[in-house]
Amino acid sequence: MGEIEAEALPAIPLRQGIARRLRGLGRAALDIVYPPACPGCDRLLGSRASLCPQCWSKLGFIERPYCEVLGTPFTHDLGPGILSADAIATPPPFDRLRSVALYDDLARVLVHSLKYRDRTDLAPMMAQWMLRAGDGTVQAADVILPVPLHRFRLIWRKFNQAAELARALGRLSEKPVLIDAVRRTKRTRRQIGLGPRAREENVRGAFTVTPAGREALFGRRVVLVDDVYTTGATVAAVTRTLKRAGVSDITVLTFARALPGPI
Repeated sequence: MGEIEAEALPAIPLRQGIARRLRGLGRAALDIVYPPACPGCDRLLGSRASLCPQCWSKLGFIERPYCEVLGTPFTHDLGPGILSADAIATPPPFDRLRSVALYDDLARVLVHSLKYRDRTDLAPMMAQWMLRAGDGTVQAADVILPVPLHRFRLIWRKFNQAAELARALGRLSEKPVLIDAVRRTKRTRRQIGLGPRAREENVRGAFTVTPAGREALFGRRVVLVDDVYTTGATVAAVTRTLKRAGVSDITVLTFARALPGPI
């Protein structure tokens, strides 16, 4: 039976201290060569992993009140446990969705910088906000999983942005991150430009849980990580695969969330 790549904090305190010291020295050297700047507007800052006050004020954070299942923000507080019309009419296969911010101009800049401009240094900052937006679900989970990329796309892109976010989230929460428990076995088209029905068909049957993954995930509470939630077709396909493998509870956690309408 194959092994799953699992990432968690090292168990030896001395090794942890040495690793942190080396990372700190590396960051200090990097700051000298490349001074920290706001990822939203390139304004120079005093430290990395932050936004300038102007960009911070422009980020459309999703706060309560929102739908307990889909995380869709409400304009008025209707009381605890209220569900949106979409969650009632078309319940998703996952148990709940949580996101940091609306997929507006600034959130799109951050996501695209991570995804297409190799700004993996943004993952720790974005993961900090995702941990808060998770509303306790990360702390209650057993494992964290990223939405996988197909191996050909991974070679072309060099990294999986969802895995970068998942790794950073695992370090913050001290939860294990299972990288290879779920694989994308079908090479799909890019979802950009496809309608909801076409997106769903595009990812149908695209994912599988490995034999080792079935053993590690059966009966577990999982946080499934991705960068953006649009129509939900991709995370729904992964969720159905995980449910068939016996996963008991699934929280989808993304950095950004596109509300219904033009994407």
